[in-house]
Parts: sequence; structure tokens; C-alpha cells
Amino acid sequence: MATKLPEAPRVGMVSLGCPKNLVDSERILTKLRSDGYAMSADYSGADVVLVNTCGFLDSAKEESLEAIGEAIAENGRVIVTGCMGQEAETIRARFPNVLAVTGAHQYEQVVDAVREHSPMPANAFLNLVPESGLKLTPRHYSYLKISEGCNHRCAFCIIPSIRGDLASRRPDAILREAEKLVEAGTKELLVISQDTSAYGVDIRKEPRMWKGQEVIPHMTDLARELGRIAPWVRLHYVYPYPHVDQVIPLMAEGLVLPYLDIPFQHASPRVLRTMRRPANEAKVLERLKTWRAICPDIAIRSSFVVGFPGETEEDFQYLLDWLDEAQLDRVGAFRFEPVEGAAANALPDPVPEEVKEERYARVMERTAAISAAKLQAKIGRTLEVIIDEVGDEGATGRSQADAPEIDGEVHLRDAGHLSQGDIVQVEIEDADDHDLFGVPLA
Repeated sequence: MATKLPEAPRVGMVSLGCPKNLVDSERILTKLRSDGYAMSADYSGADVVLVNTCGFLDSAKEESLEAIGEAIAENGRVIVTGCMGQEAETIRARFPNVLAVTGAHQYEQVVDAVREHSPMPANAFLNLVPESGLKLTPRHYSYLKISEGCNHRCAFCIIPSIRGDLASRRPDAILREAEKLVEAGTKELLVISQDTSAYGVDIRKEPRMWKGQEVIPHMTDLARELGRIAPWVRLHYVYPYPHVDQVIPLMAEGLVLPYLDIPFQHASPRVLRTMRRPANEAKVLERLKTWRAICPDIAIRSSFVVGFPGETEEDFQYLLDWLDEAQLDRVGAFRFEPVEGAAANALPDPVPEEVKEERYARVMERTAAISAAKLQAKIGRTLEVIIDEVGDEGATGRSQADAPEIDGEVHLRDAGHLSQGDIVQVEIEDADDHDLFGVPLA
């Protein structure tokens, strides 16, 4: 009678926060799978659970702590990693039974902790997978991290203290990963980092060869090469440095999606200086006009902080007026929160919570109206749409102006013949405040 081999340990994963954390989670799970570990879709089936935490805001930290608590309650064997890893004492004080705590992008330490606390049995039945990677996103789109860390020292942010200064990946390594992702079915590459515009400044004198040609480590060159690999390339976390202007013609040519995710954070010059952010808001408006002249369909998404210490009603009104002129396609807003270790905590004149709430409501109402008007203007147009889901009653996808999970969707009727990942032409028939509705033309 054949002896049944022991099963490989199963690992569960909870990934919180931004897509950059999601990429870290994918890398950790890929390494564990290559070592033979199996994955568990729920806590009950896991031998150990990894919680990849977010520590950008105090509210995000509390969400991370709640996730750790839930994992401990349902499984008991938990390893914590991610941005909150630098607060190991806080985590252990609240959850003394966690098995290990590691910091952001400390992949080997996480894997070592799994090996220590859930070792592979001798002669285990292994579920090995190739190095191509394990994805936590649908097959047709993938996040592609091009660098780690940030050289900025914004007053409200502690990311550099968590993830360090800018460290760019080699361009040939990025392009090789992109090619593998596309070969595996990826149609849309979502380029992410802490500061995409700064890509390559730390390795600018280190060009690399890619398919017989020299590739300079620079955002524009990288975006161009990525556009030759993938059908859709979307740029996130783009600071409005002057050289961003060089990317707009690539969008007009169709090499890169006409979409920029730019974290402006505010418009008042005084508030921007206090935040330690670039403070030439008038020039930004002129550049937006130029970008739209070159690429009329360009969509601009941004995020803003309201209630920053010292923000006056005049500062806030300046922001509203600026938004009226900028006419951004999508806007997210955050109420300022003190974060342990951030320089902004020591600033005078904190804004009362009720004023933060009132300003948040006003900015969201104003920007929602702008977004809704822009969607209405798309009725009757034909747009290229990537299909995310297909069901009995139709399909859901996204236009080139919509990133997954943060922007709007396109709802399609008469779409039963479509499949996830298809890129199709869609006639837009209607719109609401957030989404578009249409029918595929083929």
C-alpha cells in the first residue's frame, strides 16, 4: 500500500493599503509557492496567516490592527509584515501572540518567518509553481512596481522613514517582467511606485541593453518601451515634474493610456509650502491646458488633503476655485490626520474636526459635479473598453480613463459574447454620476 505524502503547509494572506503593498504580497506568495507552500483562500484552511499592513494614516493603522485581530481570532497563527512593521512594539503590546513582525518589502524575512513557524515536512507533497509569479489581481491586468522609496520629505508623510529613499529597478528587469506578464495574459500594466516621475534619477548613469538597444532609466523612455509590450499602460503616482510633459505625446500616439494619476494634495501656495510640496499651481493649470491640446482625451486623477494645519477658509476657497479651473476628471480627498513621526504634527493652528468634515463635504460635492459633467459629455461617443467581468445580464469594464477599483466602470448590455480581458469598442448610451453605460460594437 502506497504511503500518502504529507501535505505542504497552507498560507493565507491579507493585503491592506495601496497597490504597492499588493505587489509586495504577490512577491512574498510567489516565493512561498516556489518553495512548495500551498495557498489558502480562508483563515480556517491556513497553517499560518500573513497580514500585510498599511501605516500611512492612523485610520489605516487601526484598520491593520483590526485585521491582525481578526486573523488571530479565526486562526491564531499570524505573521505581520508591511508598513506597520516598524511599530512592532505597538503590535506586540496589543497582540502578544503574533508569531513574527517584519517591515515593509522585507521579503526574505517574511519567508524565513513562515519557514520557522510552519516548516515544510520531510517528503511533503509539494505544489511547485514556476518563477513567473502568483497574482492577486485578475489575469488581464497587473501592477508593475518600478521603484521603491521616495526622496521627498512631505510634512504629512512618513513613507520615506518606512520604505527609504528612492531605489529604482533596472529598466531591463522591469521590461523583462512586463514581457512575462503580457505573455501570461496581462492586457493592462499599471505602473506604480512612490514617485513614478522620479524613476531612474538614482541610476541615471546606468543605461541597460534591452533587445539590442540601450534603454535609459527615465520615466519617458521606460513608458515608451512598456507601450511597445502591452496593449494598455497606465501611469500612477506621477509627480508633476517638468519632464512629465514628454510623456503626453506618447499618449497622443497611443503608446501609453491618456491617463495620469497626479497627487496634487492642495492648490493654495501657502498650504503647499507648509506641506513641503511643489507650489507652482498657476503653471500647473497652464500645463493642463497644453496637455489637453496635445491629447484631448487625457484623464487626470488626483487626491487632495483638506484641513491641513493652518489651512484657512481663504486657502480652502483657493482650492475650490483652482479645481473649477483645472476640471480634473476624478478626485479623491482626505481629511488631514496626524501620523506618528510626521513633521506636520508639530505645526500650529490645527483645523477643528467639524471644519475638516465640512470642507471635505464641499470639495467632494464640487468635484463630483465636475466628474459627472465630464461623463455626460461622453454620451454618444465610441470608447475603447477593457472587460473586467462578464455575467448573465451583461458585462462590466473600464474605459481608458478608469483605473481598476478607484475610478468608474462601463456597464455593457448585449455582451454575452465577450470574455474577461477583451478590449472592445463601446458606444456610450448613458451616464450617471460615476459610471458609463453602453453597448459593444462587435
